[in-house]
Amino acid sequence: MPKLRSLSGKQVVAILERLGFQVIRIKGSHHIMNRIAGGQTQRLNVPVHGNKPISPGTLRSIYRDARQYVAEEDLRPHFYTD
Repeated sequence: MPKLRSLSGKQVVAILERLGFQVIRIKGSHHIMNRIAGGQTQRLNVPVHGNKPISPGTLRSIYRDARQYVAEEDLRPHFYTD
């Protein structure tokens, strides 16, 4: 069974930027990221607390939200070890 990686908020932001998302604003410790595809605005929120790892439940939630917009085969290698 694949294992969820331990990723910091900064690492998740970098992954999502490679997939076409942009940080549009920062509110507190949360980076709000947007991507426009097919005339539709796609939005994700990522908590960034320096290099501190994101808790597994929160990371799974970000992954699940991102799967709505990005193909799983493109996203999975960044979040899970195989």
